[in-house]
Amino acid sequence: MKRFIGLLLALLMILPALPAMADDPKPIEVIPYESLPEPAPGQHYYLLLCVDSWNARPNNLGNTDGIVLVTLDTYAHRVMLTSLIRDALVVRPDGHIGRVNYIAKNYGVEALCKVLSQHFGIKIEKYILFDFGQIANIVDHLGGVDIEVNASEAHYLKVYPLSPNQTTPPMNNAGTYHFTGRAAVIYMRIRKAGGGGDFMRTQRVRTVLSLLADKCRKISYTDARALLDSVMENTLLTNMNLDEMLTAMDQAFSLRDCTIEELRIPPDGLVSPINYAGMAVQELDWPACREALNDFLNSSWLVYDDEE
Repeated sequence: MKRFIGLLLALLMILPALPAMADDPKPIEVIPYESLPEPAPGQHYYLLLCVDSWNARPNNLGNTDGIVLVTLDTYAHRVMLTSLIRDALVVRPDGHIGRVNYIAKNYGVEALCKVLSQHFGIKIEKYILFDFGQIANIVDHLGGVDIEVNASEAHYLKVYPLSPNQTTPPMNNAGTYHFTGRAAVIYMRIRKAGGGGDFMRTQRVRTVLSLLADKCRKISYTDARALLDSVMENTLLTNMNLDEMLTAMDQAFSLRDCTIEELRIPPDGLVSPINYAGMAVQELDWPACREALNDFLNSSWLVYDDEE
């Protein structure tokens, strides 16, 4: 009996040290690709992607941590940015559930477009994929960008090994700084500063894209074509040919005076953190997210604010 009690006490001491059991994700209902509607008149979808690397190779992609859907609506005269958090759970092409930022690496970029189409409820066919260095080059082509940072962001950027000349003035306290391309990319990658995690990182990405768009409001057609050349020179992968690139440029040029509208998927209240496959991930209410995106794309001007 004493031996049994001793064994029981030993087990009770060990149990608290055991890892927590992983959660089983809820089934995700997606829309069959063949059932997806065609874009509304005047709406054009372009998926902008960024891999987690400064020098990526097309045949060896990393995680696709940057996912932004750009919607150009030439009928309603709107420009909309929709970002998706990198650790959202989705149905993979093999039918299993996994993180969205692993799809392109394991199945290809076209497969990611199809997966996002089935989850978003819209047909996304065109994509452009960059690495960090290419985005930095494009930002530098536009002359950099002025970003207002808070105290937490400033502290993070001071600790990060930025050269003093990568912001003007050199990074110090909260305030507005002129960022070179490399510094802007590092700012967009901030996740562990000020709370919000990946949710606030997607906000920073949309902030920089909106600031770049603001710089293009009075751009000439010649300058727009030069920007397109820079984009094409700094593209890792795309399924758009030159004519399609020129068409997208013409659409964007015609909308250059628009206020940039923003949406984050998931909006507040439509996500739950869980542990799955050894990782902390986010479980989305995909039907509600699809409804939010549909309302955003097909209604009057809306902004979903990430600020807590």
